[in-house]
Amino acid sequence: MIKIELKDGSNLEIEQKMSILEVAKKISEGLARVAMTGKVNGEIKDLRFEIEKDCKLEILTFNELEGKKAYWHTTSHIMAQAIKRIYGDVKLTIGPSIDNGFYYDFDKEKPFSDEEFSKIEEEMKKIIKEDLPIERFSLPKEEAIKLMEKEPYKIELIQELPEGEEISFYKQGDFVDLCAGPHLMSTGKVKAVKLLSTSGAYWRGNENNKMLQRIYGISFPKASELEEYLNMIEEAKKRDHRKLGKELDLFFFDETAPGMAYWMPKGFKMMNILIEYWRKEHEKRGYEEFSGPQLNSSSLWKTSGHWDHYKEDMFVLTDVDGNEQALKPMNCPNSIKIYQSKLRSYKDLPLRFNDVDVIHRNEKSGQLNGLFRVRMFRQDDSHNYIMESQIKDEIKDILEIAKKFYDIFGLEFILTLSTRPDDYMGELELWDKAEANLKDVLDDICGKDNYRINEGDGAFYGPKIDIKMKDCLGREWQMGTVQVDFQLPLRFNLSYIDKDGEKKTPIMIHRALFGSFERFIGILTEHFAGAFPTWLSPVQVKILPITDKQLDYAKQVKSILMENDIRVELDDRQEKIGYKIREAQVEKIPYMLIVGDKEIEASAVGVRNRKEGDIGQMPITEFVKLIKEEIENKKI
Repeated sequence: MIKIELKDGSNLEIEQKMSILEVAKKISEGLARVAMTGKVNGEIKDLRFEIEKDCKLEILTFNELEGKKAYWHTTSHIMAQAIKRIYGDVKLTIGPSIDNGFYYDFDKEKPFSDEEFSKIEEEMKKIIKEDLPIERFSLPKEEAIKLMEKEPYKIELIQELPEGEEISFYKQGDFVDLCAGPHLMSTGKVKAVKLLSTSGAYWRGNENNKMLQRIYGISFPKASELEEYLNMIEEAKKRDHRKLGKELDLFFFDETAPGMAYWMPKGFKMMNILIEYWRKEHEKRGYEEFSGPQLNSSSLWKTSGHWDHYKEDMFVLTDVDGNEQALKPMNCPNSIKIYQSKLRSYKDLPLRFNDVDVIHRNEKSGQLNGLFRVRMFRQDDSHNYIMESQIKDEIKDILEIAKKFYDIFGLEFILTLSTRPDDYMGELELWDKAEANLKDVLDDICGKDNYRINEGDGAFYGPKIDIKMKDCLGREWQMGTVQVDFQLPLRFNLSYIDKDGEKKTPIMIHRALFGSFERFIGILTEHFAGAFPTWLSPVQVKILPITDKQLDYAKQVKSILMENDIRVELDDRQEKIGYKIREAQVEKIPYMLIVGDKEIEASAVGVRNRKEGDIGQMPITEFVKLIKEEIENKKI
């Protein structure tokens, strides 16, 4: 008898081995119809995978990201099959699923045009209608190379695989692709498909390799879901932070500094408001801010392990004395040097060093994406040094801060546990201990199994909790991270004196909550479509005199607002009031104060809100009270 523990904690017993799909049918025919793939003891498997021994099993549908990814991965193969049918001489490379759909890279001399999309989509629909069974098989290396003899990129991938490793393929009709999976059971399971865009992409992301042609696409089980997604894409284009950043005079990018933003005064004002809020909230909780060098000797990075694991993503240079240096891509080694500056006691712990220093990462030019992927940014970092007994409480406290930060912007909070990667550093026993600690915290906060597990996606020095959020369009964003690190304290010989007088090694928690201020501002710009909450807006009030006769009074109003720490501008141009209002509305100013003769007589202002429009005349003191309350409560 084989015992299967299901997601809800119930058990199912089967007499002999069964595929995941057969188990799903045993649970419910309806579940089997919508099943995409399965998770067996935490590992994603095809529905065709056979269960032969006791295990934990979760049936994944399109509602879960892993289910979506299997669906989208299959659609990428359908697209590749369609393109091979239409353009027989095209060479295949890779076609993974991504968090929002899929792509496939092709070696094709002439770039794909948008006009060709409809032809490719039509062929994809034929393949879907054919409902071709998708079969998985494996071959030894020599036979695998022979099978792929007309696909040089596939051969390159096969040749790099270790001897004895399983080399798996997926076949659908006349199409065969080298692939680890997982995939759906047949092409007919895919319903609504749309190809979205095309771009160039270097083979394996290396600019020294050949430029390939990449096609992005999306698919859904229902046409209505596809239509909803395409509407969201159109709305996202209107909210593009790069476009709004220029229009609202916040920031821009220039070829003189790829991947590094030029912050305009208004944008930098907003950056500083966010930093100051972050700073005050951390001071309340005993965090101590420090600043470290931008440039460090390679010896520091070698000790930390970054030199071996991260060097290609660092800006490396040689100083005038011939010494190898690197611009820091993260702050943890500098934080460690601060910790090492004096003897530490158990009474000092937890010791929390936070900083907002600028860091640099040598991202490939093709991966740069506005504020979302940059080469220079300010990470809202902290490195917390604790005893093992303090792990649970410290992580809970960190997640409470994170929740407060996201709640003030109305952002949904999603937690994911990322476990040991293949290139992990250190002892397996310590990794297991760290992962167990994080699971305990997440079980307490979220409830058992009510959080995601991302197998193999931890940092090389420790597992982590990733914090994701959903914006107003339903898009998920990777935001903060909380990482438990047993390794770096050992590599740097960190210690504290315990209450028994013995030296002990602290545990280090790496954590960033916004991720980076740049990226977070980019996300907020799109989430709010540039109409930021009043407390964060670089300009909170714009005073609009109707004519020059009201300028003196308008200046008095401005002085009163400035004395109350309200950020204000005066539009003293000789323009019609309607034009001034429209411009202020386009600039997404939270409040406009109209000043005419009636307002002067009443010692008042005409108040206009960007959302509600005209809300009437009120005394200036009353308006000051209204807006200060909104700012202090951080209303959205």
